[in-house]
Amino acid sequence: MRPRHLALAVGLAAVWGFNFVVMQVGLRHFPPLLYAGLRFTLAAFPALLFVGRPGVPWRWVAAVASTIGVGQFGLLLIGMRAGMPAGLTSLVLQVQALFTVLFAVTLLGERLTARRVTGLGVAFGGLILVALDFGLSGPVGAFALCVAAAAAWGLGNVFQRRAAPPDSLRFMVWVSAFSAPPLLLLSLLVEGAPTLSSPVEGWVSLAYVAFVSTLGGFGLWGWLLRRYDASTVAPYTLLVPVFGMSSAALMTGEPISWVKLGAAALIVAGVLYAGSRPRALQPVLER
Repeated sequence: MRPRHLALAVGLAAVWGFNFVVMQVGLRHFPPLLYAGLRFTLAAFPALLFVGRPGVPWRWVAAVASTIGVGQFGLLLIGMRAGMPAGLTSLVLQVQALFTVLFAVTLLGERLTARRVTGLGVAFGGLILVALDFGLSGPVGAFALCVAAAAAWGLGNVFQRRAAPPDSLRFMVWVSAFSAPPLLLLSLLVEGAPTLSSPVEGWVSLAYVAFVSTLGGFGLWGWLLRRYDASTVAPYTLLVPVFGMSSAALMTGEPISWVKLGAAALIVAGVLYAGSRPRALQPVLER
């Protein structure tokens, strides 16, 4: 990658990592389902008026919206509201790679290689380490909700892979439009009538997650994917928990223990190994 494009990829990871701290701030002022519904409403409108049709069958837009929009973010925000710290959440969500592979093998018939089994086994070991550490000091239900959110993300990744949208930003705008109504309806049924008299801090948080993280982030992500192979760009998402944990430590005082660092190393290394390809053996030329 060119240096400036490399800087953009790292910057995008920083934006997505800091996003968890911003969401934690927003959850102080909005209930989780309402917050998610408002996020996707802002991401969809007025952008929906300018992007055109998604370029894929509507059933795939609905499938990704139900899994990633409603499932992932609904469960994620409820888990964070229940006590899951922002930095740790950014790390636990990386096990979506494990669920993506499992769903791809089950639903798409992809081959499960020994390399993938090894890498995902290492990543799962990191998740177990986090679970044991957090279970001693935090609410287990909140942790389980974040793992379920990672599973929903993994299933959504498989649906998005089948859809193969030609433009990721346009697709995300339509996914946002399909995600907002059910989230707002669920919020009305579960959380009651909304109260939108939030302080400026809450609305700034919503603006960040809707415009910077969702529209700006996925727009830049699609721009990079149009210029480089996915195998070149995708590993930079492994920097998200690095920025997520460090920004949470700086902004909210969330502690970073040696156990968390060890778990982060296992999860990142395992996911990276599972997603990489073995180098072909080069013949040794004798002089």
